Amino acid sequence: MALFRITDRTPLAPDEAWRRLTAWERHAAQVPFTRMVFGTDPPTRQGTRFVARTRLGRIGFDDPMEVVEWRPPEHCRLEKSGRVVTGWAEIDVRPAPGGGPGSYVTWTEDLRLRGLPRFCDPLLAAAGRVVFGRAMRALLKGR
Repeated sequence: MALFRITDRTPLAPDEAWRRLTAWERHAAQVPFTRMVFGTDPPTRQGTRFVARTRLGRIGFDDPMEVVEWRPPEHCRLEKSGRVVTGWAEIDVRPAPGGGPGSYVTWTEDLRLRGLPRFCDPLLAAAGRVVFGRAMRALLKGR
């Protein structure tokens, strides 16, 4: 699997950073050619299911996810169970040390694309850091 981690500091309070990062419907705007489909009603909780559908022309795939850990405003774990995309993702939000302003956010993901040889994992991890790092920063900026 392609494991990658993105960590950033934001001026946002932990509660606001959490709210922005777990607004699943907004994730699709940050990932090209993707839209979100929800299998459970809000609010998000353990057991919430949704699918990121990525399509370019006739080629596409689904990335079904389920929230398996939900501890707002600190930790969330998603399990991916698709035919193409498998693995997991975690979002962690921590207050800035010493009670200072802002918070630290970490997005960790272990990603696998079925059929992709393992020697491609470093390239997949690098692509994941770029795509999801961009998405995380945009979500924190409220885009």
